[in-house]
Amino acid sequence: MNAPPQKKKVPILMYHSISCSANPRFRRFTVPPSLFAKQMTYLYQHAYTPITVTHYVRARSQEESALPEHPVMLTFDDGFADFFTAALPVLMQYNFAATLYVSTAFIDGTSRWLRYEKEPTRLMLTWEQLAEISTSRIECGAHSHSHPQLDILPYTVARDEILQSKKLLEDHLGQEIFSFAYPFGYHTARVRQLVREAGYTSACAVRHAMSSETDDPFSLARLMVRADSNTEEFAALLTGRSPSPVTAVYKIYARSRTPVWQVARRCAASVTQYLKEGRVARC
Repeated sequence: MNAPPQKKKVPILMYHSISCSANPRFRRFTVPPSLFAKQMTYLYQHAYTPITVTHYVRARSQEESALPEHPVMLTFDDGFADFFTAALPVLMQYNFAATLYVSTAFIDGTSRWLRYEKEPTRLMLTWEQLAEISTSRIECGAHSHSHPQLDILPYTVARDEILQSKKLLEDHLGQEIFSFAYPFGYHTARVRQLVREAGYTSACAVRHAMSSETDDPFSLARLMVRADSNTEEFAALLTGRSPSPVTAVYKIYARSRTPVWQVARRCAASVTQYLKEGRVARC
C-alpha cells in the first residue's frame, strides 16, 4: 500500500521593525535594513516565491499544486513606519508579496504600547502610507486596535479590539480585510472564535515552527527572524532546520516557554480580576 503524500511544510516568517536603531529591550525585534536586503536577495536567488497569508489559506483548500514550488510568507507585525521606508522598496525591487499586520490605534502616531521596552516614540505608518502600500502586492491585515493581550481581556473588550481594527482598515483602505495576527501571539479557543466570527479567514500566531497544511487557519505557526540571523541561520529557518546548537536550544526554549507563560499570565489576570471584584463588593 502506498503511503499517503506528506503535507507540505511552509515557512511563515515574522518581522517587526526594519531598522538599525533600537533600545536593548527591543533590539531582538529589529532587523537591520542591510541584513533584510540580503535575506530578500537570498529568497530571490534560491527561487522562493513569497505569497500572502490569504493566498496560502485559499490555496490549502485546493489541490497541492495551487501553491508555488517554494512558497514563503513574509509577515510584518505592528505597522512601523520603517516598513514603508526600509522594507517596501526591497520587496518592490523583487516584486515580492507580503502581509502587513497593523494595530490601528497607533496609525499616524507612535508605538505607545512599547513603554516597557522603552520604545514609545517609534514612528508608525500613516493612513496615507497605508493607502499607497495597499496598492502594491502587500496584503494589509489587522493586529487588533490597541495591541493588548487578547487572551486575558473580558469577552466584549476582546471582541471590540478585533472588530474595530478590521472596520477601520476597511473604511480607510476601501478593501476587505481577511487576515489577523494575535498581539504577542497570545490566543485561546475563545479568541480564535471571535476572530472567525468577525469575518476573517485566517489568523497568525507565533509557535516558532514551520506552518503545515493541517494547521488551524486561525492559529498559523510562524518563525521569528532574529536581529542577528546570518545567512546560514536564515536558510535553516526556511527549511525548519537548526544550523547550530545555540539556535536549536533557543527554539526549544521558546516553544516550551510560550504555553507556560500564557498560563501564568492568565492566572495572574484572573486573580487581579477577582480582587477587583472583591474590592467593589466591599465598597
